[in-house]
Amino acid sequence: MPNLELVPKTDVSSFRKIALGTWRNAYDPSVYGSIELRMEKAMAYMEEFRRRTGKRITISHLMAKAMALTLKEMPDANAVLRFNRIWLRKVIGIFFQVAMTDEGDGKADLSGATLYHVDKMSLVQIVDEFQAKVDSVRARKDPALEKTRQSFLRMPYLLIFKLIKMISFFSFELNLDLRWAGIPSDPFGSCMITNVGSLGLDTAYVPLVPYSHVPILLALGALKDAAVVEDGRIVVGKVMRVHATFDHRLIDGFHAAVMSKTLRKVMENPEEHFGKLADLGAPQLAPAS
Repeated sequence: MPNLELVPKTDVSSFRKIALGTWRNAYDPSVYGSIELRMEKAMAYMEEFRRRTGKRITISHLMAKAMALTLKEMPDANAVLRFNRIWLRKVIGIFFQVAMTDEGDGKADLSGATLYHVDKMSLVQIVDEFQAKVDSVRARKDPALEKTRQSFLRMPYLLIFKLIKMISFFSFELNLDLRWAGIPSDPFGSCMITNVGSLGLDTAYVPLVPYSHVPILLALGALKDAAVVEDGRIVVGKVMRVHATFDHRLIDGFHAAVMSKTLRKVMENPEEHFGKLADLGAPQLAPAS
């Protein structure tokens, strides 16, 4: 069984071939961009979703589903490079950054949880599966992740870079399933999402991670009040800036334009794209005090 389910992309444009030959790796072709989204409807949708399901949905859950739908609309962006050729993924996976603070005050570590087939999942499924994975990661109960983490903790600093490159080469260039060695299968998915707004940041651009072979990273800024134009009038609206970093070898301005339009359409019209709230049942009654 391979590490990833892939099919080769054969209709590569001349510009794409030039781009492949221009940059050697993901350190070179980082492109940055941002989009400001109106969030009033999304916030109302999340509030009603919580009332009807009792589940703690967040902006990250909505963005995961929105990006999955965006990648389904633009499948060329759901890709990896192998031996300088573009291969399209059959599965849409979304990676979430997870902060781990169980080692005491002043100590923190970053890990992650990945959901697969997100385009086919309901928001209820996304919330439940994400929470289960986060609980497992934070409780140090993910066997593959903990085995990998402990191996890196014991590894001398001089060998870490070479080891990461070797694992990346075997996992992605050769497309080998390394679960027998404790390396999770496709651990980073198609897109990485980190919520810097939870840290109080409005703006942040995150770097591409070469060994992950992920071409799109999103940093979600803080929700805030801002002056917006509505029907020719200036009003106060709720907005959120989404900051993207992408690999220019795989994604150019055309792809980014289509994806930004799709992302705006989905996030600013949540009930149309995430599911009717009425289908979730009647609102739950608050527990008696």
